[in-house]
Amino acid sequence: MRPAVTLPPTAARVNAVGPSPVREILALTARPEVINFAGGLPAPELFDAEGLRAAYDRVLAEDPQRVLQYSTTEGDLDLRTAVAARLTARGLATGPDDLLITSGSQQALTLLAVALLEPGDVVLVEDPCYLAALQCFGFAGARVVPVPTDEDGIDPAALAEIAERERPKLLYLVPTFQNPTGRTLTAPRRREVAELAGRLGFRIIEDDPYGELRYDGQPVPWIATDPAAADRTALLGSFSKVLAPGLRLGYLRAPAELRRACVIAKQGADLHTSTVDQAAAARYLRDNDLDAHVATVRAAYRERRDALLGGLAAALPPGSRWNQPAGGMFVWASLAGGLDATELLATAVKHEVAYVPGAPFFVGDPDRGALRLSFITQGPDVIEEGLRRLAKAIEEHG
Repeated sequence: MRPAVTLPPTAARVNAVGPSPVREILALTARPEVINFAGGLPAPELFDAEGLRAAYDRVLAEDPQRVLQYSTTEGDLDLRTAVAARLTARGLATGPDDLLITSGSQQALTLLAVALLEPGDVVLVEDPCYLAALQCFGFAGARVVPVPTDEDGIDPAALAEIAERERPKLLYLVPTFQNPTGRTLTAPRRREVAELAGRLGFRIIEDDPYGELRYDGQPVPWIATDPAAADRTALLGSFSKVLAPGLRLGYLRAPAELRRACVIAKQGADLHTSTVDQAAAARYLRDNDLDAHVATVRAAYRERRDALLGGLAAALPPGSRWNQPAGGMFVWASLAGGLDATELLATAVKHEVAYVPGAPFFVGDPDRGALRLSFITQGPDVIEEGLRRLAKAIEEHG
């Protein structure tokens, strides 16, 4: 009997990038008794299950041969038309041919990385940054360089200095209700970012999964609306936060040349996004008032945000800091007294409450006391109980 031949190893990039800490925490805390501030999981009781079921029933009854068949890579025309109309109504003139439907906006980010990045290319990111974006750029072999941020988002002066030095290929931003911090980049800073991109020659990926979840104040225009950046900005959007994440439907709006490159990349990834899911979403948008549904979701999430903010002073050590986001899903806090949020997590889980430590979101030096708290999944009463548990965990941890 011949000895077994050793199998080739997995690609080095997988070991270099590693798993998502958020996903691992969610698996660790999946028990129903754990009050989970960790995941940005939309509240399931707010899904319009009846409306979605009716939409699926209609498309399967009316046109089953089409919606169960292969489709075009660019996406369902009715859905692209509906998305284009929503973007146009929000101030960004868009036609259906400006869009590519993707399997969640996360796929749009992956397609852009495939279409744009060679190993060693420089990508600038906010620090801290959305974790899955860091994974995506890591798989592409990019060199990720952090740009400092403050309460108003990315620092344009720091961006200018770093971009002059590093000559990046692109800048990745979540400018509205950012993940993990919940911060919003101000309108003046958006103009500065657009001007820098035009002057220094880098592209912008403007990721906007949370923009419709505004609870206070007025909307801030997309960077993509600025003439200085219109020819170099790819806008990502998603139905996950306003309709249902299980649909895995997102979209990419990009200049024609870049969009065509992403179409080719998508053909190699999955040919096209689910035909029947796209058709059902298009039918839902035709038969229902999505804006009214989003208003209902916003009202519930605003109440939950306020419950979390109202209880943090009693739950966290004196001197701790946190922001008050005007929308989105997350509050960003920093523990006082030298507490390390990563070390505290194990004690918190023993008390059946969980959050995400902030350190993994940083590319540069992390704030060890930082943590991200999601407020959307549970109602106010559960949030209050979760904060009581967190306070007990902090007291025990010392």
